[in-house]
Amino acid sequence: MEFSGKERGAVLQNMKDKTFDLLVIGGGITGAGIALDAVSRGMSVALVEMQDFAAGTSSRSTKLVHGGLRYLKQFEVKMVAEVGKERAIVYENGPHVTTPEWMLLPFHKGGTFGAFTTNIGLRLYDFLAGVKKTERRKMLSASETLNKEPLIKKDGLKGGGYYVEYRTDDARLTIEVMKAAVAHGALAVNYTKAEEYLYENGRISGATVRDQISGETVNVRAKMVVNATGPWSDKMRNKDGKGSKSLRLTKGVHIVFDQSIFPLRQAVYFDTPDGRMVFAIPRGDKTYVGTTDTFYDKDPIHPKPLPKDIDYLLKAIHFMFPKVKVTARDVESSWAGVRPLIYEEGKDASEISRKDEIWESDSGLVTIAGGKLTGYRKMAETVVDLVARRLGGNFQPCQTKHLPISGGDVGGSENLPAFVKAKTKEGEASGLSAEASRAIAEKYGTNADHVYAYAKSWKDDYPLPREVYAVLKYAVEQEMVVKPVDFFIRRTGALFFDINWVRKWKEPVITWMAAEFSWDEETEQAYRKELEEALREAVPEV
Repeated sequence: MEFSGKERGAVLQNMKDKTFDLLVIGGGITGAGIALDAVSRGMSVALVEMQDFAAGTSSRSTKLVHGGLRYLKQFEVKMVAEVGKERAIVYENGPHVTTPEWMLLPFHKGGTFGAFTTNIGLRLYDFLAGVKKTERRKMLSASETLNKEPLIKKDGLKGGGYYVEYRTDDARLTIEVMKAAVAHGALAVNYTKAEEYLYENGRISGATVRDQISGETVNVRAKMVVNATGPWSDKMRNKDGKGSKSLRLTKGVHIVFDQSIFPLRQAVYFDTPDGRMVFAIPRGDKTYVGTTDTFYDKDPIHPKPLPKDIDYLLKAIHFMFPKVKVTARDVESSWAGVRPLIYEEGKDASEISRKDEIWESDSGLVTIAGGKLTGYRKMAETVVDLVARRLGGNFQPCQTKHLPISGGDVGGSENLPAFVKAKTKEGEASGLSAEASRAIAEKYGTNADHVYAYAKSWKDDYPLPREVYAVLKYAVEQEMVVKPVDFFIRRTGALFFDINWVRKWKEPVITWMAAEFSWDEETEQAYRKELEEALREAVPEV
């Protein structure tokens, strides 16, 4: 199936001539997971997304596939057990986008956790999540804790817990799941908005969708429709008939520093002055910290980090890492994301459960909302089980527990280092440096071959160097990049973790894309302006 940015119009045209078993509205991790689950069982599947894939919540998380240790405090035992077990499944199916990361949980006199509660909590966590022996928790003394991370506050330090979480690139995880769905036969298209539902005899039978690029409208028909639109779930339910308010949106902000300013060497999960907990995580030559958790009632498309959000996180850093004298001027980049949580009256933002919920309307519209990035595969299984029952066809049971996502078929996580080593040598043969070749193998997994092939086809007179050209060409041809922001935010993560690289290559990338897509001057200027706005939003005002 086509998944090229230049062929997305053709994909949309292919949708209008068929009746699918399932239409999925929403191209975040939940929608992508549902599409992959359904198509791998033998269903015909179409998916539409009004922005770019993963442009909403699914590119703006803490970038952890984690079991939700803090939810034990709220007695969410079932959820911790389920998502904890899912971590290992997500990892094995895509080890190129998910990595085990040892996390340090320091405890201080008077803090949220003490030695006893940390020990019991992590032991229960290991049990519920089915953690393998090599990744089970360890308890550390105060001196051992400081040895792991010398920047931690010494005053009142009593020790620490040491346990494994899983670090991920949330947007790339979403893209790889979507590519797997397309490889199995799903039709998926971004920048296509579901405007109205279609009905036959009072039953939902598809949607009228508008191409946000060309303006063309197409009817996409399906026997079942799933609304997986995250923060827009209530809005899309209301198009089908007035539903009760089910979501409460909260905003989470993260900030990024260069390691030269915040030289964190160990991921830390720590107390804030107001009794919440946040993460500080090293990633390459950067350190990022988050998240805030505040109610949000504005437009979910453009949540912005506000000065008070930045100030909150800076105070948290100064509280736990007193030697780190960072200010708002040191924040290199940032992002804000909106979480769709199931409404619970009287609870503050950080207390609301992260559980997921499914609603089925009288017309047959199925809505899935809430949940966590970690649980995407299990949520998809539950939704597609329901769809299969309603369709009544002879479909296979869920196939995704041991189904590698795109790029993930490297022979299991244990074989990843050997795979990367072998691939790195192949990449060097395409003219790439050893460093660039290795980075591509680590990031793209088995899809590295395609990137290397583009690197080999590079010519001296191109406006981009070989490595940038190769990953951009791959993103356009095989990851449905349409705009420069798609490439710089969702396909590379560079706007968050290498903003100077974006500044360096933005004009050559726009020039190349303008020629590749044959943009007129007005379109090119609009996309340039959109990227400039994204750059401004990422750098907080001081």
